[in-house]
Amino acid sequence: MLRVPKPVVGSTHLFKYALFYGRPGERLVLYDNERLKGDHRHLGAEQELYRFTTVEQLMRDFLADVRKVRRRERERSADKDRD
Repeated sequence: MLRVPKPVVGSTHLFKYALFYGRPGERLVLYDNERLKGDHRHLGAEQELYRFTTVEQLMRDFLADVRKVRRRERERSADKDRD
């Protein structure tokens, strides 16, 4: 997370960020504001716009998505163990 002197093209706030959760070669969750694309998030292979309001809310939303992904992974692992 960087504070920038003017908004990144496509965003309206003074922050440049990229929040990543995944493994080597596998992006599970990514929130970023890439130039021209603006604020958006990647959940697995899906990408959607993200409405940035505050840094605090960005962190809450990112961590909530990470928790969801981790929970799904644990459930899949438990299901495989039962098979």
